[in-house]
Amino acid sequence: MPTRETVSIDAAAEGAAYAKRHFRSDLTVERKSSKTDVVTDIDRATQRRVVSVVRDQFPDDAVVGEEEDERQTVPDEGYVWIIDPIDGTQNYTRGMHDWVTSVAVVEDGDPLSAVNVAPVRSETYRATPNGTRTDGRPVSVSDASDPETFVVAPTLRWTADDGDTVGSLSKLLTERFGEVRRLGSAQLTLSMVASGALDAAVAFDEDPNAWDTVAGAYHVAQAGGTVTDLDGDPWRPHGRGIVASNGRAHDALLDAVNAAME
Repeated sequence: MPTRETVSIDAAAEGAAYAKRHFRSDLTVERKSSKTDVVTDIDRATQRRVVSVVRDQFPDDAVVGEEEDERQTVPDEGYVWIIDPIDGTQNYTRGMHDWVTSVAVVEDGDPLSAVNVAPVRSETYRATPNGTRTDGRPVSVSDASDPETFVVAPTLRWTADDGDTVGSLSKLLTERFGEVRRLGSAQLTLSMVASGALDAAVAFDEDPNAWDTVAGAYHVAQAGGTVTDLDGDPWRPHGRGIVASNGRAHDALLDAVNAAME
């Protein structure tokens, strides 16, 4: 019988391949919670394919998924699959390359395997207890230590109600660090921190969605980085915000995010 690690790879690859086949095609796009939170018919169809691969081998495992009628929170016990069929849907609908299919499996809240496939970029990020790999190569977080050289990515979505916080955070990040990037895909952003392409990612969401964060956060941790909530405690699903970095200016990042929220 295949292992959960193997199935996570297969499920993510299946979903990513399906989504890629429909990339830049005619899409049915609907708004969800806000004008920037959208879903397509391909998001839903992709999730069904991913879930089918998982349930074919592990029918009794729980599934947490962004779309359809899957549960929305991660149980504290048992095996749980956390799926985002297309993380970066806005990018996907605009024909931009920065989106991933994300699949993670946890046991009693602790990740066992996490896979983010960015098919248009031809990149696959995978983490297990043995480390993080990109396209089969071991990777690690950057070795940058001077905050003024850091490339920092604010991630996750925000609404008009967050305008003051977003403005304050942008000002503080540009004053205290090097450059700021926003990719439009939280999972891809976190994976790029793990690979060293970015030095840090920050989000002030009070309760980030598990499907936006778990796989990428595990990538950072297994690549030697630091991942905490906004209080500086080890990050867990549904914690308060997320700060993921190479660990060399983590306290400064925490100070910036918390100052922006005051």
